[in-house]
Order: sequence, then C-alpha cells, then structure tokens
Amino acid sequence: MTNKKFETIAIRNQLERTQFLEHSVPLYLTSSYVFEDAEDMRASFAEEKERNIYSRYSNPNTSELVDKICQMEGAEAGFAFASGMSAVFSTFAALLESGDHVLSCSSVFGSTHTLFTNFFPKWQIATTFFDVNEEASIEEYIQPNTKIIYVESPTNPGVDVLDMEFLGKIAKARGILFVVDNCFASPYLQQPIQFGADLVIHSGTKLIDGQGRVLAGITVGNAKLVDKVYRFSRITGPTLSPFNAWVLSKSLETLAIRVDRHCENALRLAEYLENHPNINWVKYPFLRSHPNYEIAKKQMKAGGSVVAFEVKGGLEAGKAFFDAIRLLSLSANLGDSRSIVTHPASTTHSKLSEEERLRVGITDGMVRVSVGLEHVDDIIADIVQALG
Repeated sequence: MTNKKFETIAIRNQLERTQFLEHSVPLYLTSSYVFEDAEDMRASFAEEKERNIYSRYSNPNTSELVDKICQMEGAEAGFAFASGMSAVFSTFAALLESGDHVLSCSSVFGSTHTLFTNFFPKWQIATTFFDVNEEASIEEYIQPNTKIIYVESPTNPGVDVLDMEFLGKIAKARGILFVVDNCFASPYLQQPIQFGADLVIHSGTKLIDGQGRVLAGITVGNAKLVDKVYRFSRITGPTLSPFNAWVLSKSLETLAIRVDRHCENALRLAEYLENHPNINWVKYPFLRSHPNYEIAKKQMKAGGSVVAFEVKGGLEAGKAFFDAIRLLSLSANLGDSRSIVTHPASTTHSKLSEEERLRVGITDGMVRVSVGLEHVDDIIADIVQALG
C-alpha cells in the first residue's frame, strides 16, 4: 500500500512487532544495546551498519517518531530533541561557524530571540531581524556571510504569515539555507519543505503532543544537513527520551482530528471577537482581515489554534481581563487540549525590551489565545465575560 494519507501514516507507521506480537508499540527503556560478537560491535561503531548503540543518539521509540514526522513533512531525515529550544539551538550550533550571519524575521519566540541577541554574539555569530511586513525587500538585509534565513510562520505570538515560497526561492538563488519553525501549524496544516525549506523545526511540546504532558523538539529535512545536526547532538546529548518519544508517537495518531477541531474553534472565536467593542484588533491567519490571508490559504490547510487580539485600555485593562478569566488557563504553553490565555509582554517575550516588543506588535494589551478542544461556546463565553 503506497501513497498513504496523512492520518494513515500517523496511525499505521509503527515499528515491526516483536515476538510477542503486540498491537501497540512497546517502550524501549534501555540506555544501551548489546552486540552479537566483536565484529558486530566494531562494525556498529564504525557506522558500517545501521543499528542502535546507545540511547543518547538512537532508540527504537525515537526512530519511530522521527520516521513519522519525516513522512508527514516530506523530509529525508530527522533528529528528536528533549525540547523545542534544544532543537532550535542544536540546529543552529551544528550549522553555524564563527563569523556567520543569520537573517531572521523579527517576530520569533522570545527564547529564540534571546539566543540570537544574547548568546550567539559571544561566538561572533551575528543576527539581523527583518520586519514581517518587509519581506519583499529582504534581499537588502542579506550579507556576504549570511548562512541561514530563519522564520516562523505563523509567528509567535502575533500569528503573522510569511510567504515561504518567496523566501525559499531567494534563499536558493543566493545559496543560503532556509530554516522554518513550523510549530504553530504542525505537519498536518503545512509542509514548509514544499515551499523551499531546507530544514523544519518543531516544538513537539505544542500541537504534536497536544495535551501538555511532555517536552520535545524535532528537526527534519535535507539528509546531509540533518547528519550535521545529528553528529553535533550525538556528542552534546540534547536527545529526546524514549518515553517522551513513545508518548508523542501515540499523540500523532490523533493529530489530524485534534487540529481540525482546534482550527474550527479558533476561527469561530476570531470571527466573534472581530466585532467586540472592547477589542482594538484581532489576528488569525484564516480571517479575511488578516494582512496575508491569501498567502495563509496557499500555504496552510487551516488557520491553526492561536488567535491574537488587543484589549482596549492598555496594561490595566489587560490585567483586568486576565484576572477575570474563569474557565481558560493562564499559562505560557500552547497547542494544548485546554484553552490557554497568555500575556506575551509579561511572559513569553518579557526578556525583550519594550522597543523590541513594540517593533513586532507586542503591545501591553495584546493577548494570545491557544484555542483548545472545549466546546467553542464555553470558550467564547469565558473570554467575553472577562472582557466586561
């Protein structure tokens, strides 16, 4: 059976059954593996054969998870990490050298921004940020030493959408690597490799897990690039645990049906809030009012689980809104079955200066809602009562 659909890959792509003929893949909670003889051990360490040696860099459970994500993303290879940020850092650390330059969209996760601005400069790696509304002039920011163009799409937290096909063509023409954080969309809603991405990064903690249970990250894409990431990570050890890989592989079995409902609920909420008198603006990729609505429709199957809006009245009104929430969770996570409201200015992006936050649209009154799987009427009712 070839050309299986996404949902079938998620459910039926499993490890081969053991002699016990289990229906559900077992956990392989072992730190190491044994060898048949001296020659088997020598050949394994010489990488003359593919086999598990040590769970810091290979394990049946992580291999199953990586294989699933690769098939979903159309990638050649991948590596799984202990968290989304370990995937981001390890990918860049494996590919960049002192003197290299990164060109990144300005609207990225707060920890990623801090990595670029506070840590990479110590190793003489520079970063230039371009505004998401300036991507048409991105070539002006490319330098002779630019090694990577990096974007999130949709972005965190403002759900801006970038034209990946446009950026991918520029990167290819200039011999620059194109890396995309696909966390907000998941492999189900979009596959950046189709639009020119060389590597795709996920925080598996978000929609891939979907229930706020485990931390994970994964990088997939071009096999030669992934091999560099693998060799860096094999030595430095930011590997995903077998247990978390097993949990995530099970989570993928319900990814499509979960994300369908996330998107349905999020669109309903966004449409409702557009006309609310206590809100200045609402952003959601599949709202017709979104500046890049047409690009979102081209790249994504649906708009995702995150809605951003700004409460009228600034900081005090924003505080009052969060204090009035009763059903939804106040948390900094997203992609959970439970709806979550977050104040980016004081949480996920609090390490940015006020000027940096305003530059990417993070105002004091901005709210990020990760729309969950509760009944949408209850989600809307809680937000509306909190708005007053």
